[in-house]
Amino acid sequence: MLYPLLTEHKIVEPIWGGTKLAAWLALPEPHPARLGETWQVYDTNPVLNGPLAGRTLAELAREHGPALIGTRSVAHYGNDLPLLAKFIDAADRLSIQVHPDDTYAHSRESHTGFHGKTEAWYILAADPGADITYGLSRDSNRDDFAAAVANGSVEELLQRVPVNPGDIIFVPAGTIHAINAGIVLFEIQQKSDLTYRVYDYNRRDAKTGQPRELHLEKSLDVSDFRAAPHGKITPLSLAAGRELLIACPSFALERWTFTGKQCWDVDPGSFEIVTLIDGVGKLTWAGDEALTVKQGASVLLPATLGNCCLTAHESALTMLRAYVPDLDMLAAAATSAGYTDTAIAATVRK
Repeated sequence: MLYPLLTEHKIVEPIWGGTKLAAWLALPEPHPARLGETWQVYDTNPVLNGPLAGRTLAELAREHGPALIGTRSVAHYGNDLPLLAKFIDAADRLSIQVHPDDTYAHSRESHTGFHGKTEAWYILAADPGADITYGLSRDSNRDDFAAAVANGSVEELLQRVPVNPGDIIFVPAGTIHAINAGIVLFEIQQKSDLTYRVYDYNRRDAKTGQPRELHLEKSLDVSDFRAAPHGKITPLSLAAGRELLIACPSFALERWTFTGKQCWDVDPGSFEIVTLIDGVGKLTWAGDEALTVKQGASVLLPATLGNCCLTAHESALTMLRAYVPDLDMLAAAATSAGYTDTAIAATVRK
């Protein structure tokens, strides 16, 4: 029988990584000097708990198919875990970059096994004045943008957007972007590590001393050169303590805040990734089964888990819940909650 799965995090230490995330996650000492990312749920992560310990999520997805990842997810992606959940700590600005969509990834990058990369960020912490780079501030085109990269003026074409804790940013594939310094965030994205660097401020690789590789031609192939909206999404309150932060064909992300006990049924159409960002809780399922979940922990809930409950310990608990959505069902729920079609379309991106 499948059960909630805790996995071993993948640690990533890029040149822009910081020191905030390790302490927030209560990682054991010694902490990495530049902890940039922890990949919380990813298909090569091994399971840590229960009888499936040591098996990777990819192995279990191939073996159990829709029982683990859900009928809706299988219909879109086959027996593949299609999402990646991670935390990011940007002590310095990331490169200006862009990601391909599914069509480009599956045709031009099929050897990688990756999908395209649409993603969303939930801002956990932001220094005063922190911002992101998000899309173009005005319409451009491939030739003019390439010329701006070549002559070092590309930043003049880009839009900067201030961010604060609690903001949700939607980054569709093709959006030129960067997370800038002083930001810690949770990211939900398609399963992909296809990142095309557009510009990197002439930084050099810490190990080789050589300029970090750029991927200009691929970037130009996949970028959207239209002026971008600001990227911030207005959440929709679907019920007391339950907010829909963003939904698109690849994923939905919700924020739940509550005290006491909250129960729900996992939809057989999709697995869920539950991540605690504040508090400690006890997850229960199938009678007397239980698992303690702490701040910074992510748990994969199999699609066939059925009913489960999370009980907050002492104080309020805040969790992020990600899954492969039924967009029509979410839109109907938002309509029932009293939202207009215009408000729904801004958050439920079909």
